Amino acid sequence: MTNTQTVSPARPLTRPVAAPRPSRRDRGTRLLATLFLAPTVVGIVVFTVVPIVGSVVLSLFHWNVIDSPSFAGTANYREVFTDSTVRVSFLNTLVFMVFAVAAQLLIALSLALTLNGRMPTWLRSVFRSAFFFPLVLSAASISVVMKYLFNQDFGVVNWLIGLVGISPVPWLTSEHAALATVIIVYVWQQFGFSFLLFIGGLNNIPKEVHEAASLDGATGLRKHLHVTLPLLSPTLLVATVVGVINALQVFEQPYVLTNGGPGDSTRTVVMVIYETAFEQLRFGEASAVGVLLFVLIMAVTALQFRLSRRFVHYQ
Repeated sequence: MTNTQTVSPARPLTRPVAAPRPSRRDRGTRLLATLFLAPTVVGIVVFTVVPIVGSVVLSLFHWNVIDSPSFAGTANYREVFTDSTVRVSFLNTLVFMVFAVAAQLLIALSLALTLNGRMPTWLRSVFRSAFFFPLVLSAASISVVMKYLFNQDFGVVNWLIGLVGISPVPWLTSEHAALATVIIVYVWQQFGFSFLLFIGGLNNIPKEVHEAASLDGATGLRKHLHVTLPLLSPTLLVATVVGVINALQVFEQPYVLTNGGPGDSTRTVVMVIYETAFEQLRFGEASAVGVLLFVLIMAVTALQFRLSRRFVHYQ
């Protein structure tokens, strides 16, 4: 009779190596990185996250600053949806966004492609500074100056077009021309940012790619459409997203130039928020409009990134 012995499972020959403890230098580096990041994180929480949460909460109350807030539930949202002024402001903002962003990107890209060609370095620097300079000025001060330039009676713009026999145009007092004038002023100030983005994107495109395209017979517009634009598509996506977000929040130009008029033809969503909150003291309704604008911005941005999967090509 043979004895059967139970065989225990083999033990691993080597023990798992414990993760090395971070050295004093590594801990110091992490602590230093945390200290540098802390102001930015605190700033985002205090000036972005807290106001967003506060707006959402405030949109559920009636509050005029003087009396205590009273809970309203979804009444503010129902009132906003039935307000014709709010509906018109959202429509104006969307129309403004489409034309302003399209014009901004087209002008910036055209100028970037032009300056990226053969040109003396000093002249290229002069043009870059000139195109970016309006962006460092305040939108309110630019709008004040533009309001005089586009004045129907004594504005310089009407004086110039009068030299070629064109009658004065009511730039700021016509429902059809007022929004176009606001778009012109906005684009004139904002295209410098997109211009610099495109300049940086063009400089990152390898020269060998253009040389290979030239050897294959691609020249001029054909080269830009089939070579430059696909390689520039990540930069174009960033410029479009930033441009759309800024355009949906436009306030200074229509407020100073036309004050939302004539009628409500240039009244934007941010103008409605300002007027409802600080002129009518209806902070609950203003917060509800702000929440809807935030949702709109997030939806449009998400749609842009969704569509970018088809049109954006990374090297």
